[in-house]
Amino acid sequence: MYWVNESVFYHIYPLGFTGAPRINDGKLEYRLDKVLDFIPHFKEMNVNAIYFGPVFSSTTHGYDTNDYYNIDNRLGDNESFARICKTLHENGIKVVLDGVFNHVGRGFWAFEDVRRNLQSSPYCSWFRNLNFGGNSPWGDPFWYEGWEGNYDLVKLELRHPDVKKHIFDAVAMWMDKFGIDGLRLDVAYCMDQDFLRDLKHFCKSRNSSFWLMGEIIHGDYARLANPDLLDSCTNYECYKGIYSSHNDHNYFEIAHSLNRQFANGGIYHNIYTYNFVDNHDVNRLASTIREPENLKNCFSTLYFMPGVPSVYYGSEWGIKGQKNRTEHDYPLRPCVNVSDIEKNELFRHICRLGAVRRKYKALKYGSFMNIVIKNEQLVFRRRFEDETVYIALNLSDEDYSLGFNTEGGSSLFDVFDGRTVYDVKGGHAEINIPARGTRVLVLTDGEAPEYPEGDETSPAEATNEVPEMTDSVCEERKPLPPTGAPGRYRHFKGGEYEFICLAKDSETSEELVIYKALYGDGGIWARPSAIFYQYVNVDGKEVPRFEKID
Repeated sequence: MYWVNESVFYHIYPLGFTGAPRINDGKLEYRLDKVLDFIPHFKEMNVNAIYFGPVFSSTTHGYDTNDYYNIDNRLGDNESFARICKTLHENGIKVVLDGVFNHVGRGFWAFEDVRRNLQSSPYCSWFRNLNFGGNSPWGDPFWYEGWEGNYDLVKLELRHPDVKKHIFDAVAMWMDKFGIDGLRLDVAYCMDQDFLRDLKHFCKSRNSSFWLMGEIIHGDYARLANPDLLDSCTNYECYKGIYSSHNDHNYFEIAHSLNRQFANGGIYHNIYTYNFVDNHDVNRLASTIREPENLKNCFSTLYFMPGVPSVYYGSEWGIKGQKNRTEHDYPLRPCVNVSDIEKNELFRHICRLGAVRRKYKALKYGSFMNIVIKNEQLVFRRRFEDETVYIALNLSDEDYSLGFNTEGGSSLFDVFDGRTVYDVKGGHAEINIPARGTRVLVLTDGEAPEYPEGDETSPAEATNEVPEMTDSVCEERKPLPPTGAPGRYRHFKGGEYEFICLAKDSETSEELVIYKALYGDGGIWARPSAIFYQYVNVDGKEVPRFEKID
């Protein structure tokens, strides 16, 4: 699933995101159109895939489907959603929908026919264990099976050929009209496997790159995520391991899960799992983490472990939310608007994570190995072909120094901060990890790697496309400005900056350029002068990375 490997997901629960009424009032409102206002935000985050929770007609929370063929009137209609999907696709963003096929709501048209016509209804056989030998908890003169004892959610008989046809025809319509790229299958862990097998064959025959991901809360993921059934599944084991290991200052917990799942011979090394730190069913990460300073390292783990990362809407700037007895899941699913976005330190950290992840194949396709495990420090390796990247995390309030063997190379470049370099001597490196910090260290033979530039372009100008860089030499270069020349500079992607001063790195004595962004929040950056004054190749032409403009 190539496009999934290249993705960063953003998860939206549409009815909450849009502030729709909790009970369907029957009024048509185009609330979901506001997702288009978030496209610059998605690009700034390097997001290129959206997973929409339930969007089809329902009575309450969306998982009580009334009609698989029509968008919920609280969100819009089929035409408006088709425009949304088209616009997202035009901006390079894939669309995955929630496939709620295990059960329907009591307002589902076929179930309403049963309630009206009782034994005379032709749809009695569409529902699991429906019989007229007793009354339902809702007072119906018949009994039926509800999902996990919830009788507002009526279980479908997925082995019935007419039920299967009804659902498959709906999926075909979503693929044709909306151009969707995949499905997340609600409660896949309790669905009929023959249904899943047939669904996969149906979808892949129409689009070989179509992605099927299933909700699996516990048990063996490979039972459903395998070549016959689903492409992927939710990784609840690592969801728990990420927040728990950071809360307890015990990296051994998440390291054990990562090794168990993804190391050479790991039980899920062939499954590209769907990874997350919170979602519409569990408390928000910012409400779960005891020390807010650890939020950034939680997201670092999410982005750089094997599998595809997904950010639940609003968590990128630290929205809180916890379940409670009166509001149930609703505090997890708030209404947000573009004006609510906080471009705080956590948000900038996550933007940087996305830029780095999308740049390096090892972080998207690479093998996994734990290198150093301590209570408050963790180093793991991702490797793909000739690219090796080490992820180093520190939970301590103080900087921490440690050493490890690299199996070759002469230098480790931190592409996360864009300035720190460590020598590798005799296959061994000694590194320093900042307090509560992350290092992403690319192993090289001495030549500096290209640093992702996603955080140096203003949101209005951002494309998040990394140009192809080559070693070609252009015969007619403009002369570089003299080192240390003051003034204004324009980055090759368009952002303008002001040179502040030269500085020296206290650890390496390397010369750094300190410069300030002349847009947005005026962030101050540091970059090795050798890279600041470097040429880059863009569309076959070499241009200065930063060109002096006055």
